Amino acid sequence: MNFAVIKTGGKQYKVAANDVLKIEKLEAQAGDVVTFDQVLMVGNGDDVTVGAPLVEGASVAAHFLGTKKQRTVLIIKKHRRQHFDRRNGHRQMLSTVRIGEILIGGAKPTLVADEKLRAKAAAEAAPVAVVTEAPAKPRKAAAPKAAPEAKAAKPKAEKPAAEAKAPKAEKAPKAAKPAAEKAPKAKAEKPAADKKPAAKKKAAPKSPSDSADQE
Repeated sequence: MNFAVIKTGGKQYKVAANDVLKIEKLEAQAGDVVTFDQVLMVGNGDDVTVGAPLVEGASVAAHFLGTKKQRTVLIIKKHRRQHFDRRNGHRQMLSTVRIGEILIGGAKPTLVADEKLRAKAAAEAAPVAVVTEAPAKPRKAAAPKAAPEAKAAKPKAEKPAAEAKAPKAEKAPKAAKPAAEKAPKAKAEKPAADKKPAAKKKAAPKSPSDSADQE
């Protein structure tokens, strides 16, 4: 199995054909072919070539897939008892590549740009077309329907006029009854009750001391 160790973006990666890896941001378009010249090691099974520091004539070719922001990383700084508490977020931009071939001895890459990747990236970047409703077509005026033939109205048989009912005889007004004169009922005079003479108050008995004074 062929493998190589490359250096890009200040980091080292061990890669093989058809590997997909994320590296530091590169300036390229989706579908382009990128070449890594800094190859530190090349291996094929037990046959390993180590560079000093680079392997001469070795290179790695890959297809560029795209660049996207990664998940947010929180950076928290705190100094206790100092009222110092800071919280920040960071999203790193990383590029994705797919390794195509490992070259040695100064060979040139045979990869060509991937048109499918370019078309896909262009479709994603294209602004979404706003769907507008087509103007409604004017409706044609409906042809007037033929008026149905008026049906001959059947003459209704005239019913004999109902005989006029004889007016009811007016009832004679009732004779007003003379209001019975209510004779004032004489209230029975009750004989005045004989008043009893007022009872005389009894004189209080004299005490012996009063009688002694009178003498």
